[in-house]
Amino acid sequence: MKFSVNSVWENKDTYDVAVIGAGHAGCEAALACARLGFKTIVFTVSVDSIALMPCNPNIGGTSKGHLVREVDALGGEMGKVIDRAFIQSKMLNKSKGPAVHSLRAQADKALYSRTMRQVLEDQENLDIKQAEVVNILTEENAGRKRVTGVQLYSGAVFRCRAAILCTGTYLKARCIYGDVSTNTGPNGLQAANHLTECLKELGIKMYRFKTGTPARIDKNTVDFSRMEEQKGDERVVPFSFTTDPDSIQKEQVSCWLTYTNERTHDIIRKNLDRSPLFSGMIEGTGPRYCPSIEDKVVKFADKSRHQVFIEPEGLETNEMYIGGMSSSLPEDVQYEMYRSVPGLENARIVRNAYAIEYDCIDARQLLPTLEFRTVDGLFSGGQFNGSSGYEEAAAQGLLAGINAARRLQGKEGIVLDRSEAYIGVLVDDLVTKESHEPYRMMTSRAEYRLLLRQDNADQRLTKKGYEIGLIDKERYERLLEKERLIREETDRLKRTYVGTTEEVQGLLAEHGSTPLTSGSDLAELIRRPELSYEILAPVDKERPAFPPDLREEVQEQVNINIKYEGYISRQKKQVEQFRKMENKKIPEDIDYDKVKSLRIEAVQKLKQYRPVSVGQASRISGVSPADISVLLVYMEQLRR
Repeated sequence: MKFSVNSVWENKDTYDVAVIGAGHAGCEAALACARLGFKTIVFTVSVDSIALMPCNPNIGGTSKGHLVREVDALGGEMGKVIDRAFIQSKMLNKSKGPAVHSLRAQADKALYSRTMRQVLEDQENLDIKQAEVVNILTEENAGRKRVTGVQLYSGAVFRCRAAILCTGTYLKARCIYGDVSTNTGPNGLQAANHLTECLKELGIKMYRFKTGTPARIDKNTVDFSRMEEQKGDERVVPFSFTTDPDSIQKEQVSCWLTYTNERTHDIIRKNLDRSPLFSGMIEGTGPRYCPSIEDKVVKFADKSRHQVFIEPEGLETNEMYIGGMSSSLPEDVQYEMYRSVPGLENARIVRNAYAIEYDCIDARQLLPTLEFRTVDGLFSGGQFNGSSGYEEAAAQGLLAGINAARRLQGKEGIVLDRSEAYIGVLVDDLVTKESHEPYRMMTSRAEYRLLLRQDNADQRLTKKGYEIGLIDKERYERLLEKERLIREETDRLKRTYVGTTEEVQGLLAEHGSTPLTSGSDLAELIRRPELSYEILAPVDKERPAFPPDLREEVQEQVNINIKYEGYISRQKKQVEQFRKMENKKIPEDIDYDKVKSLRIEAVQKLKQYRPVSVGQASRISGVSPADISVLLVYMEQLRR
């Protein structure tokens, strides 16, 4: 039943959009709406929790770095803020191909939160309000529900034309370790206990998920001499395409690597009966790809050790994050367990590890625009959609904010498909596929990952951001200039030849490359695995001078485009086939019961999910290729 308040009063300020929650999804959603000219209010249970990083102290990582760069390319804020708040930066997977290169930065958590909060406070058209939203107000219009406002715990009603749910892990949140259970949100902050019932009344199906976090320890009690130092890159690559790389080169803080051992594992095994994860005390489903240390020890019993990363939480705190050892074991076991790890023998715990349960939704109730199918003007983004991670949240929040604004503009919603962006893969997976655990983005989920590299996110998405209205003309023109330079330089290299001179042969020998028997164009040499655009610079006498702010970006793209030209061309052909299916839109009013020869399971699934395209229908579990063929024939008959 909806939460009822004692006194109801109407706030005189009216808004276009109300954003519920100011985590990473809520910040991006609120900024997008405000920047597109709509009067926006963002509600948070605590203004001190704006852009809070309650778990790991980093942004990016494998596949997640792609999402951050895509958010930036569309006009979002996360990349800009981490460029200002990082204390260590690293490009991961550099020994592999460019498709899986991914940027990861350690953040000063407090600085990140303060910086993002300042951005929100300075944003025109955006108000911040510390309050708990308990009801989404709707009215019936032509048989459909439509958002008209939100109601607070105090009874205050704020009228709006669209609302975006970005509640993260706060809805009916419960933190647990051992037999200790407290009804709080992350970091001991207030939970949001009343909105769930209203959402259920609106017909929204809810899940109960669980995630967890490790303990934080006092840096002064860590013996770093027993650990392996993990340094950042010598040359820092920014997340945002607008950040000048030269402006962010600075002294970085080290992280440290150590390992669990058999003693650690014995301590955990002996206390599994006291773990709420195995005792039944935890009801929610946890993330498969970010398991607790208890899970690791049980599921990977053959492993004699697991990696443990000791990461600083900021420059003005001694708290260190114990990456890889999240837990919900009792406090006394935590002390024993952590102190069995080399370097942590005398560790003092500042904050206990805990698991957190929270309410979220089955995201298949959403359209690909992240609007609820059954409530007009109600959008959803972030962990509330059943995903995990700051980066996944920010990407969804941005898309939900863009589409809430476009609904109010009377425009068609923006849908990124799987061949355009990791964001497209993320959203398509969430709204199409059944998931009973928190969803995590991975490079393996992207079929066209050679095209969806982190380095070319601006070329893929900045034009779209410009058309939406979140990218200014100056930034768009800079992109066009960059693309022109890449094209011209690529063409020049294909028609620039070098001969078998002593200088050329010496350079090839120096890099272990086969000597030339006749002349070769530079593009052909760049395709050799051991060579690159940069290595060949001494023998490239006609190399042009690029603008300083574009030099590194242009050279990187030229090198990748030439080296992987064949693979990229092949993947583009695959995308053409994929797009044909995505462009075959299914009529909204189609009656699947009338489609003869469709299997019963397919009819049930298609009626339940109402896919918007044949491509999306093909990705629904229980819909076979044969069913798709039948559907295509039926649609052609309808067209005729």
